Amino acid sequence: MKNKKKLLIPIVLIIAIVIIAIIFSQMSKKELLSVKSERQLMKIYEGYDNYSSDGCLKLFAMPLYGILDLNVSSGRYDKAYIPFYGDASLDSTTESNTTTSSSTKEHSTTNLQVENVDEADITKTDGDYIYSISENKVIITNVQDPTNIKIEKEIYTDTDYVPEDLMLYKEKLIVISTQYLNHAKSNTMVTVYDITTKSNPKLVKEYTLLARYYTSRCINGKLYVISSERLRKVGDNIVREYIENDNHKEIKLDDIKYLKDVKSNKQTIISKLDLDKNDEVKVKSYLFDIENAYISEENIYLLNEDYENKANVKEPLKHLFGPGGIIGFMNYMVEEYDSYSYGDYTNIYKFKIKDDGDIQYSNRVKVEGTTINQFSLDEYEGNLRVGLYTTKGSRVAVFDNKLKQIGETDYLSEGEKMYSTRFVGEKAYMVTYKNTDPLYVIDLKDPANPTVLGKLKIPGYSTYLHPYDENHIIGIGMQTEEKVNRNIYGRITSTSVTITGMKMALFDVSDVNNPIQISQTIIGDRRATSAVLTNHKALLFSKEKGIIAIPVNNYPSDVEISTSNGEDIATLVNSYKNYKEEYTSEGYFVYNINLTDGFTLKGIINHDKTTDYKPYYYNSKLLRGLWIEDNLYTVSESMIKVNKLDNLEEISKLEIKGGE
Repeated sequence: MKNKKKLLIPIVLIIAIVIIAIIFSQMSKKELLSVKSERQLMKIYEGYDNYSSDGCLKLFAMPLYGILDLNVSSGRYDKAYIPFYGDASLDSTTESNTTTSSSTKEHSTTNLQVENVDEADITKTDGDYIYSISENKVIITNVQDPTNIKIEKEIYTDTDYVPEDLMLYKEKLIVISTQYLNHAKSNTMVTVYDITTKSNPKLVKEYTLLARYYTSRCINGKLYVISSERLRKVGDNIVREYIENDNHKEIKLDDIKYLKDVKSNKQTIISKLDLDKNDEVKVKSYLFDIENAYISEENIYLLNEDYENKANVKEPLKHLFGPGGIIGFMNYMVEEYDSYSYGDYTNIYKFKIKDDGDIQYSNRVKVEGTTINQFSLDEYEGNLRVGLYTTKGSRVAVFDNKLKQIGETDYLSEGEKMYSTRFVGEKAYMVTYKNTDPLYVIDLKDPANPTVLGKLKIPGYSTYLHPYDENHIIGIGMQTEEKVNRNIYGRITSTSVTITGMKMALFDVSDVNNPIQISQTIIGDRRATSAVLTNHKALLFSKEKGIIAIPVNNYPSDVEISTSNGEDIATLVNSYKNYKEEYTSEGYFVYNINLTDGFTLKGIINHDKTTDYKPYYYNSKLLRGLWIEDNLYTVSESMIKVNKLDNLEEISKLEIKGGE
C-alpha cells in the first residue's frame, strides 16, 4: 500500500504538469490578450518584465523571474479628472442665406494612396464649397461663383485645440484637432458637423481621445481615428478615459489588448464612428507603439520598429517529454527568454475591417528591415507587399493574408538607403540612394518569386513616386551633384554629394528591363523644398487636364513671376539663387505635363501681400491647390485665389482675416 502511495504521488505530479503544460501551450496560441485588472495595467505602465495576470503563466515564470504576487485587484479606480475643453457652440463673423449644396461640378480630390479609402487633409472641396484650416478656425468658402467667392462660415475651435485635419463625407464635415499639453502628451478631439446648411453647421458629435493624433481614414462611411501615446498615470491609477459629447467614459479593460511577448507601456487607440448612423463611438486600446500605418478597404496594418528580436516560448510539451524531462523543459524556458538576436526589425500588426466596420485583430509578423512611410506597403489580391531596407540593402517581401512570407527579392543596393517605394498593380518601383539614384522596376506578377527586371541610375533621388499611367511614373525629389576628390597623384580619395535643387522627373517603364527618363525639370537651388517631398497630399495631378502642381518654398519674395510679362519663366525661377536676401516665401508651381513635351512651367501663384507694419512681403503659408471644372484654386491661411487653368489668369481672390 505504501509503495502504491509513493507511486501515486509522482503520477499525480506528472499529470498535473502535463495539464498545466497543455494549458500553457494553448495560451501560447492565443496571441492577443485582454488586460484583466487595473493592477495588471499598472504593472504594464511600470514596465514589469512579466505583466500577465494569468496564474499559469506566472507559475511557469516563477523560476525565471521570482515568485510574484498572484493576487489581482478587482476594484475600480476613482475617476481622475480630465479637463474637457470642447465648445459645442459655433461662432461666426460671416453669415449667408445660402443653404445646401448638391454640386455636380467636376473637381479634384485629395491625392489618395488607396482608392475608396479617404484620407484627412487640411483642405477639402465638394465642388461648390472649399473647406480649409486657418490658424484656430475652419473656413467654409462659397465658390459657386468663381468671380465672387465669399466666406460662408467660420467655425472656431477652442483656443486650447489646433485644427489638424479635415474629412468630408456626404453632408458631414469632420474636424480633427490637437490639444498640446506638453512635449509628450496631447489630446485628439474629433468634431462632426452637419453641413446641410453651410451657413449654419450643426455640431452632431464630439469626442476626445487622450493620446496624440496619428492618422485617420474614412471607409464606406466609417471614420477611423488612430492616436498613440504612452499610458497616462494620475495618482495611483492609469487613465483609460475618453470623452464623448462631454460625457466622461471608460475604455473597458476587455477592450485594452496586449501581446504576451510585446512589452510596452505605450498604447495605440483606434476609434471607429459610423457617420451614417452617428451612434456611439467605439474605442479600443492596443498596448504597442506605432511608427507607420497602411490602411486598405479591408484591413488596417500598424507597424512599429523593433531593435531586439526576442524569441517566443514554443512547444513546451516537446521539451517536457524529451530526454531532459522537466529539467529539459525548464532549461528550454530559460533559453527562450534569454535568447536575443539584434538588428532592425518591424512588427506588422494586421486588423481586419469587418462587414459592420468594426475592427478585429487578425495576426502579425516580425520582419527584418524598416519601412519609410505608408507607401512602403500595399495590399493586392489578398497579399501584402512591403518595401524594407537594412544595412544589407533594400528588398520587397510578399506576405499572404495570414502574414506568412511567401516571397522576397534579393537585397538591392547594399549601403544605400531606400528613399521611396510605390506599388502599381503587378509592379513595384523602388528608389535607393547614396551618390546616384537607382530606380528599380520589380515584377510582382508571381508573388512567390518577385523579380527585379531593370534599373536606371541618374543623379539625385526621389522621395515620392506617383503613377502617370501604367507605363510611366513621376518622381519628385532632389537633384544632386557628385564631387570627386583626388590627391596630388590623381587618385580618388573621397566623393561627396551636394544638393543643387528640387527635381521632378518622368520615367518611361514600358520596357521594364530598360527604364528611361524622358523628361525632368530642376526647381530652384539647394534651398528649395516642398511639402510634397514628405506629404503626398500636397500634390495636385490630373493626367486628363495635363497638369501637375506643387507648393515650393525658398525663393525671394521680390522675384515676381507671371505669364503676362513675356519673360522666360524658367530662367526667372532659377535666377533667385543670385539674390542675397535672407527672407524667403512660398509659391505654387503649376506645370503642363504630357509624354511629348514632359514638364512645362505654366506659372507660379503666390499669396504674399504687403502690410502697414511690415515693409516687405511676409510669408503666407500656402496649404493646398485644387481644381473645380476649369479653374485652379490655391488656398493659404490668409487667402484663396482663383485662376484659370489654361493660362493662370487671375479671376478673383479672397483675403481671410486672422490668417496672418
